[in-house]
Amino acid sequence: MPTARAFGREDKMAAMKQSTVLQETIPPGYNENVDRIRLEEYPTLRDTIYLDHAGTTPYPKSLIERFSNDLTQSLFGNPHSTSASSQLSTRRIEDVRLRALRFFNADPDHYDLVFVANATAGIKLVAECFREQPGGFWFGYHRDAHTSLVGAREHAVEHRCFGRDVEVEDWMQDVKVVQTSWSEARLGLYGYPAQSNLNGRRLPLSWPGLLRSACSSRNRIYSLLDAAALVSTSALDLNDPSQAPDFTVLSFYKIFGFPDLGALIIRKESSTPLRCRRYFGGGTVEMVTCTDESWHVRKQNNLHEQLEDGTLPIHSILALDSAFDVHARLFGSLNQISAHTMFLASRLHRSLSSLRHANGSLVCALYKAPESSYDEPRTQGPIVALNLRSSRGEWISNAEVEKLAAIRNIQFRSGGLCNPGGVAASLDLAAWEMKRNFSAGQRCGNENDILGEKPTGVIRLSLGATNNLEDITAFVRFVEEFFVDRHCLPDPTVIVPDLGPSFYVDTITIYPIKSCGGWQLPPGLAWDINQEGLALDREWCLVHQGTRAALSQKRMPRMALIRPNVDLAAAVLRVRYEGPLPPSVPAEVTVPLSADPLRFQNPSSQCNVACSSSRVCGDSILPHVYTSPHIAAFFTAALSTPCTLARFPSGPSSRHSKLQPGRQKPETRLSASTPSTEPSIPGAFPPTPPPSPSNHAPPLLLSNESPILTISRSSLDHLQNLIPDEPPPASVFRANIILAQQAGTGPAVPYDEDRWIGLSLQNHARRTDAHHHHHHHDDDGRTNAATTTQLDVLGPCRRCQMVCVDQTTAERREEPFVTLAKTRRRDGEGSKVFFGVHCALAPAAGPSDGTSGGRRRTIRVGDAVEPVRRRTTAEEE
Repeated sequence: MPTARAFGREDKMAAMKQSTVLQETIPPGYNENVDRIRLEEYPTLRDTIYLDHAGTTPYPKSLIERFSNDLTQSLFGNPHSTSASSQLSTRRIEDVRLRALRFFNADPDHYDLVFVANATAGIKLVAECFREQPGGFWFGYHRDAHTSLVGAREHAVEHRCFGRDVEVEDWMQDVKVVQTSWSEARLGLYGYPAQSNLNGRRLPLSWPGLLRSACSSRNRIYSLLDAAALVSTSALDLNDPSQAPDFTVLSFYKIFGFPDLGALIIRKESSTPLRCRRYFGGGTVEMVTCTDESWHVRKQNNLHEQLEDGTLPIHSILALDSAFDVHARLFGSLNQISAHTMFLASRLHRSLSSLRHANGSLVCALYKAPESSYDEPRTQGPIVALNLRSSRGEWISNAEVEKLAAIRNIQFRSGGLCNPGGVAASLDLAAWEMKRNFSAGQRCGNENDILGEKPTGVIRLSLGATNNLEDITAFVRFVEEFFVDRHCLPDPTVIVPDLGPSFYVDTITIYPIKSCGGWQLPPGLAWDINQEGLALDREWCLVHQGTRAALSQKRMPRMALIRPNVDLAAAVLRVRYEGPLPPSVPAEVTVPLSADPLRFQNPSSQCNVACSSSRVCGDSILPHVYTSPHIAAFFTAALSTPCTLARFPSGPSSRHSKLQPGRQKPETRLSASTPSTEPSIPGAFPPTPPPSPSNHAPPLLLSNESPILTISRSSLDHLQNLIPDEPPPASVFRANIILAQQAGTGPAVPYDEDRWIGLSLQNHARRTDAHHHHHHHDDDGRTNAATTTQLDVLGPCRRCQMVCVDQTTAERREEPFVTLAKTRRRDGEGSKVFFGVHCALAPAAGPSDGTSGGRRRTIRVGDAVEPVRRRTTAEEE
């Protein structure tokens, strides 16, 4: 792999000139003005590789300026009135409606257009109308359908999923037989996407016409086309009503970026099922009676008047008018955008498919339908779906890819992509496997993306009008930099280490408030260790005042500037913010250290709390949320987010670590940035240890994965030497304990912790406080014998881009995650990146309060530490 250095914009430009991706002549379809357009119109894309146009495309600056000018020059009223401003709104809305129809070559004599929030809202409207038909309706849908289209089946009395195109075509040939088999009069609805939002495969647009020809007049089956993905970069021609879908849904923000608006285009000859809707909203009726009898009369002039409930989104529709103008001025037509994006997609697909590891194995698993071709826009759109594999054929976690992509400012989407049938077919996932994955913890957006030795989702790269060749080159180089093994590494070899060095506790840091700054223990202070971790560590968190979800520094780096300080003398936690605050906000807030509600649950207290359900790392808890206005004001001002402080409830914890001693997965090696003939390079993982005698799930407070995080000074020094221009301070790793190697115990051994299964802390003989304090001990002249505290090592600590947040300035950087990704990525774990180890108090130490035989378990700076290392096969023999 390439050496660990920053890959900036100059590298991207050099790559664009040097990469073999760009050796071919640029064809006429490529928009050579795209670089100028981006510079002038898309400041948000500066230094960003945006590859998620299927989600939404960015909006140009002049669109917002033109729309703003439109709003400031005219007064627009509610269309349901008769004033001049209202009539102006009505005229403009109808003009835009006509313009939208003509954009798709739809004759207003044959079509009507209903404005909706988005394509999903259009699908829901059609499904609800069909649900109210006498006898209900039958619903069929294609395997490649978006979740929103699949969801319509819940309104149907009967439904069927078509797994292949040939099934659809065979069904159309026998559709009259299907119709006559229904026991009662019933309508049918067949829905499918014009383009798969997962892999870009384009389905036949001829199906609506074929279905209409095949159906009998009795029990007619209508067609519903989801055109949202298609029209983002390709034209949809509805010129021939006899071949057009009965109902077409789309989202304008996928075409223009703004406004957030959708449309349902209805073939007028197919409108009867939509006129049977029972619900009516404001603006859809001529008259309604309520008291003496229930009676109403619907508007009859136009179908859209019956279906657009309430006041239309006036300003969004006006913005659409501006969007049409700006889009045409910048890019011409959708046909021109199609040629541009298909050239880029073909180049991207070809480049990724050619990537090989040094041993010849493919880097990318690409998901393209066999019937589609990037050289034929009729069958394929500008989307590339893939997963990555290591040189050993193991899947690479998409979450890990996204972490590195975020550092490089590359944006795409990964996961199931709201396409359950498409992802199941691409990844060969049976329904029972998807149910098993759900039971194992897979949820939308979480990091459980490899289960049962299969990925649970894909990476989607979707291109749009603003992408250029540099974007394509940059993504290919990104994959080459981090995920292509350039050297054939030897097979894993059993490492027979010596006894290894001894250590001592160099520093101890607690993080009273989750994701905020740490408080380093002064030397000589003995600190309690409980089953949940170090006393007062992550007992508090910040929660959003609306959702009550715990906030994280990963999304809010300014949390690093919130600095708690434990004042033992006053028995309070003092919190300051190392940044500007409004004059009305106090410079410091304090809360009692005691969890006893009697200390603060009284009328005169400034720290009243109330129980409120919250979520931390996916777990539901019932913390005590501080209701005091001055506390909420302090944290809200610091983060510019409505939030307040919460504390984990006292008593036994309901959260437990998913890591357990003796359950680390088998490991083989770490990827290295340079070839090595020595199997015992720093960072090489030895074989899996035998099960540990302790086998329990340690309780947690508010930490993510384990009670205690430990790193070694030798490992930190080794990493800093790899990044001489920007050596990362220890604070970015947010470790509780940093261990340093004892002098005279041999040379430094980086990553010796990779083979630890336990730690034995030799507490110094010390003088203990006659008045026992809950959290610490101070000298008072009485001496106790040395004690031993045992910690279990639960496994390595998985790292993310949060280590790139400078804990002093809250600024984001590329390092040290880039170097970690090149030197500390573990095969067999989805190529996750590890640094440091998770620990917990061994259960043999005593009950949950950390006592054993009446003695509290403590730790302090200077304590000697003897690691318990894994025994290798050779040692066992």
